[in-house]
Amino acid sequence: MASVPNVCGGGWAETKAAYRLLDNARLDFREVLRAHSVPTLERIRQQSRVLCLQDTTELDYSGRPSMAGLGRLNYEQRQGLYLHPTLVISEAGVALGVTDCWHWARLPKGEPDLAESLRWVEGYERVAEMAALAPETRLVYVADREGDLRALIDRAEQLGFAADYLIRVRHDRKLNDPLDGKLRAAVEAQPVLGTIAFDLPAGGNRPARQVTQTIRLARVELKTRSGPGPQVTVILAREEAPPEGQEAVEWCLITNEEITTLEQARARIEWYRKRWWIEVYFRILKSGCRIEALQLRTRERLERALVLYLIVAWRILMLMTLGREHPEWCCEVVFSVEEWQTAWAIHHRTPPPATPPDLGTIVRIVAGFGGWLGRKNDPPPGPKALWQGMTKLSAYVEAVTAIRAAEIKFPQRKRIRH
Repeated sequence: MASVPNVCGGGWAETKAAYRLLDNARLDFREVLRAHSVPTLERIRQQSRVLCLQDTTELDYSGRPSMAGLGRLNYEQRQGLYLHPTLVISEAGVALGVTDCWHWARLPKGEPDLAESLRWVEGYERVAEMAALAPETRLVYVADREGDLRALIDRAEQLGFAADYLIRVRHDRKLNDPLDGKLRAAVEAQPVLGTIAFDLPAGGNRPARQVTQTIRLARVELKTRSGPGPQVTVILAREEAPPEGQEAVEWCLITNEEITTLEQARARIEWYRKRWWIEVYFRILKSGCRIEALQLRTRERLERALVLYLIVAWRILMLMTLGREHPEWCCEVVFSVEEWQTAWAIHHRTPPPATPPDLGTIVRIVAGFGGWLGRKNDPPPGPKALWQGMTKLSAYVEAVTAIRAAEIKFPQRKRIRH
């Protein structure tokens, strides 16, 4: 969670070795990610359904004139890269792994460039390929407004809906009906199917509150130039009476699946709400792993470092989500023996127990190293406490390992009486 020299505790020799690794042209970052995808696929196969979250974030490396291969961000003076990963989570919200990642640098204005919308279509294609490797698991591609592309909808139909999609509507598309109606008008004309309620966490200047939404459904056919068009289900979830001064929470979603009941709609709303985990993942990458602080001079070095940090950030998110959903599991599903024993000994100042404690206990201990207080009404540990706690735990483990290897015995000091 720091610069290369800071991470390399072995001094200049270890630092040089790390830079040689990042300079090694034979180290293909795609192969590194594929190696991570193998155990991820095994975790996916253990689920009946998983959510494949995709989104884009920018990496700002402005002020690094020595780093070659960067591109413009929202304007020419800001230089960096764009990152578009696929984060896979379970229906319960446990982070299972990262299976794909687009990253690119824009060319200068005026030069021909690839259409950036391709990342969404190709992202769905990679999810569809993964679905073929896990035939007993249903994969759902989840995206925000930017993923509302007709090319993606058409491609999913061409591939026989190998994976389902759930996308927030950005375009009020025309429908294939005699009146050339619009998508939003069609769903708003439907009767209210029922209501759902959930707790909305605080964010920015918005306080935490309970939200109640009405649900409307419509099965429509999108317009084509000729012949039948793709059929989609539109889900309109709208807060009709928000508190005074608060913006209403409203989501209009489309899916290839035929949805007819309130319970089916409620499940899709819950899936869409879990899209927020990819925003948390980006926060871990930027604030925890501090990937925008890397100074690696070349884009090739940066690409190899980024894929390693993608996996590190996933582990932090997995630790947080798994600790919330399955605190009763044995801690060794996540932590090595050295990690949990060191954490226990540092926290309790006693030898670790013979039987490994549960996962929730060690997660709370590690979060405590990162500043989590664990008071009665405190929420579960968040990503910041866990990444800071894991950073300290790594240093503790390294120190304990070195002491054991050198068989260092510290002399007992005599107490000085005053």
